[in-house]
Order: sequence, then C-alpha cells, then structure tokens
Amino acid sequence: MKTQKVLFDPESPKVKKDLAAINSWRLKIFYWKNLPSIIWWGIKVKSCSPYRTEIEVPYSWRTTNPFRSIYFAALAGAGELTSGLMAGLIIRNTKKVSMLVTNVSVDYIKKANSKTTFVCDEGIKLIEGVQKAIDTGEGVEVTVNADGTRADGVLVARFRITWSFKAK
Repeated sequence: MKTQKVLFDPESPKVKKDLAAINSWRLKIFYWKNLPSIIWWGIKVKSCSPYRTEIEVPYSWRTTNPFRSIYFAALAGAGELTSGLMAGLIIRNTKKVSMLVTNVSVDYIKKANSKTTFVCDEGIKLIEGVQKAIDTGEGVEVTVNADGTRADGVLVARFRITWSFKAK
C-alpha cells in the first residue's frame, strides 16, 4: 500500500498553540466537563510535548487512602492521562481519527506516599501508530509505558496503556 505523507507535524503553528494551552483555563473547563476527577485530585501537567509528557499527582487528603498512600485510581488517572494527552494532541492535529484505551496493565512496585510524577516518553510510537491507522484505514493498537516515581525518585508504579487508533 502506498504511504501517505506524514499528517502530524510537531512544529506546526497549530500544535505549538495547543501545547501553549495545556495549562490554560480552556483545558481546565474541558477537564471539569469530561474528566472531573483530574480537577478533584489536583493532578497537574508539568510538561507536555508530542514526544514526552510529565503529570504530577499530589499527596493530599483528596488522593490518599486509609493506608497513607495515593489511591490507586488517582495513580491510574494520571498514568492514563500521561499518554492520553500526547495521543489527543496527535489526533487533534491530523485527519479524523478515533482513539480508545483497549487495555491497561499495571505493576504497583512501592508505596506512593509522596507527590508522584508520571512520565511517558514514547510519543513517537503514538505518532507512528496514528500514521499507520491513517495509511491503512485499519485499527492500530499501540502500547506505551507511563512510569510513576515518588519525589525521592523511587519507582512506585509502571502502567502499560494500550491505545487503539482508527481513521474515521
């Protein structure tokens, strides 16, 4: 099958505008409407690019469980958002493509008893997956890792999120 030109340009003005708006009031309104738990837990986007995203989960009364660690659901929300922001940025700036989480697996390694930062630096895999879905017209699954570390640098959780992309 003939490959189409690359439809995602990380240097385009539209992508740069979207990246500049990552912590804007408009995105916070989107969170309130579509992902209110992100606001409730106080999850913050530390940085975001088409290739790497960092998300921070505070250690606070809203995120902790009775065992004095961050509740697994808050960790899962941050783990998914870490790759989901990149995937959303990519499909927003290409042809119409749908995205859906089809699988999540996680290893909880240590107790998350301080602020935890999740990092996903596999944006290139997401870009290639979206491009393949557009080129072939078929669904494509891409699995990326999001690692959460405590403030002291200790790995607390490793999420493997599988995203499915399909051109509309």
